[in-house]
Amino acid sequence: MKTAVLGLGLMGAEIALRLRREGFEVIGWNRGPDKAKALADQGLPIAPSRAAAVAAAEAVILVLSDAAACAETLFHGDQAPDLAGRICIQMGTIAPQESRNLADDVAKAGGAYLEAPVLGSLPEAREGRLIVMGGGDARLFDRCLPLLRALGRDPPQRIGAVGQGAALKLAMNQLIAGLTATFSLSLGLVRAEGIDVEQFMTLLRGSALYAPTFDKK
Repeated sequence: MKTAVLGLGLMGAEIALRLRREGFEVIGWNRGPDKAKALADQGLPIAPSRAAAVAAAEAVILVLSDAAACAETLFHGDQAPDLAGRICIQMGTIAPQESRNLADDVAKAGGAYLEAPVLGSLPEAREGRLIVMGGGDARLFDRCLPLLRALGRDPPQRIGAVGQGAALKLAMNQLIAGLTATFSLSLGLVRAEGIDVEQFMTLLRGSALYAPTFDKK
């Protein structure tokens, strides 16, 4: 499946390069030229415009900052792409209703929409170990599975309708925020009392309180 990756920031770049290493035909596009040039230097074909990127692809992966950037890229301006017959796979973190709005607009433009937000960071994207949470039509999800499997460590899961994948991603992010905030308070107390941090971490790792995100943060 020929694939365009729109948005070549840190995560988008890793996703594009991962798919290319896995044998997919990938073309990239980015709103700013600097990041696109860095990917071109690594051998990734770069389209001169978003319209050209979409025209060259069957599937369009959006790895953009927010829903407004997705809408701007897909629908606004003089070089808005032709989405008819294309699959748009939205992989960023946006609100459920924002995702449903995008799905409606893509359908009006003649395309198909699947949300597939991911849990994981750059190493996971690079190594194909992202957790992929799909939302959308079951048959469309199955059609996109080869792409999603190349990015996910476990079989990607369809959560339900459009909006439900986005909601689950936000639920996961809320856990990350809560764990990080609580850990920072505990770590601050340990340091304030002059306790050895590694001793604290060793005891924590051996307890039921431990979460791997503590070591990552």
